[in-house]
Order: sequence, then C-alpha cells, then structure tokens
Amino acid sequence: MESLVKFVQDEFIQKKDFPDFSAGDTITVYYEIREGDKVRTQFFRGVVIQRRGTGASETFTIRKMSGTVGVERIIPINMPALQKIEVNKRGKVRRARIYYFRGLTGKKARIKESLKR
Repeated sequence: MESLVKFVQDEFIQKKDFPDFSAGDTITVYYEIREGDKVRTQFFRGVVIQRRGTGASETFTIRKMSGTVGVERIIPINMPALQKIEVNKRGKVRRARIYYFRGLTGKKARIKESLKR
C-alpha cells in the first residue's frame, strides 16, 4: 500500500525546486494570497523550527517574533501558492527540531551562524 501511495506521489505531484534548508536557518517564504479577484505576494521571514515528513507530504514550521508575540506557521513544501524560498542565514544548531527555541527571549534566542553548507 505504501509503495502505491509513493508511486502516485512521484508520478502526479510536481516537485518544486527549493534550496536546502534545515532547523535553525532563517528563511523568507514568498507565497501568493488570493482575495476575491486580486492576487498578491506576501512573505514570511523567520527561523525554521522543524522539517517533518518526506516527499509530497513534507512540511516545515517557521517562527518569527511580531512585537512580543511569537507567530508560527506550518507550510507544506508542495503548497501550490508557494512561490519561492530564500535562505537568509544558515544556523548552527544541534537538533533537528528546536522546540526549546519557543521559550527563549532576548540574547538567549540568538542562533550562531554556520559558515558551512
């Protein structure tokens, strides 16, 4: 059954070409928003908290601070409205899912920049 699902995903779902990024990286995601007849592009810049899943069902979570409130957004990698992803900074973290980042504020919420990749 799993092989059948994988076959259908590989055959019929178009794979978009995005840069490699992982947890700790600061990225900007551009996606289009439809409001009635109008279409506009909006961006969301934040730190990647996690990547989850494989293939067509892969998602990633981005977190940004809006004033003093943390805002998280879960974005499917195959979302049709997704236009492009830019990697602004590569972060050096030891974990694949940095949920502890939610509890950090101020200088403790900094992520060291990685020069590799």
